[in-house]
Amino acid sequence: MTYSIVARCPKTGRLGIGTTTFSIACGRRNESVRPTIGVSKSQAMYIRAHDPRALNLMQQGFLPQHVMDVQAANDADWAYRQTGMVDRGGNAVAHTGDKVGKYCGHKVGADYAAFGNGLAGPQVVEGIVAGFLAEPDAPFEYRLLMGVEGGHKAGGQATDGRYRPSRSAWLCVTNHLTFREIDLRVDLHADPVGELRRLLDDFLRYRAYYEKQRLDPASVAAEEDFVAAL
Repeated sequence: MTYSIVARCPKTGRLGIGTTTFSIACGRRNESVRPTIGVSKSQAMYIRAHDPRALNLMQQGFLPQHVMDVQAANDADWAYRQTGMVDRGGNAVAHTGDKVGKYCGHKVGADYAAFGNGLAGPQVVEGIVAGFLAEPDAPFEYRLLMGVEGGHKAGGQATDGRYRPSRSAWLCVTNHLTFREIDLRVDLHADPVGELRRLLDDFLRYRAYYEKQRLDPASVAAEEDFVAAL
């Protein structure tokens, strides 16, 4: 029971993912994002080998649809998998196996793939997309977060009509650097999506502070004063 969005920012080329789930430790096992290469996010009956293989193939120059075909050809249980991919060119694809369970589905557009399983209905995927597209000029990390929030507002996860709360969430963004620019996770929280927004707000303030510390150490405030002012 998970819903996600993987995307590329057409203005900056940044790549990222936003996701939330009923399961714990969302994002801990996922090697889903590779700087300047692409994003591959597997879920449902998750198998760890899929995402590194997908990113290796993208790194060799293969397009996501070919990568998806390779995954399907090498997985006897492909019908139980759900996957979304986007590469550095904005080419996006998604797969939802016919044995993943209801409700499950995906939607693919320019520079993004939104997908989920164990959902309250198709409106959740539509909510993810609507949230992501709502403010095209917003910072990319907030667009990803708004996608997750849109899915949450549309009903989130449910089993046989019974609501299943999210318990963990993950936001990851990378740019041209070799490390992840943003990598925030919330675990076993009553409101992980709301907490993820709070963490992102604070993280960006900290990032600006540490950047100023690096560039102008003589004028930067003491960290305890900075923290007290948050």
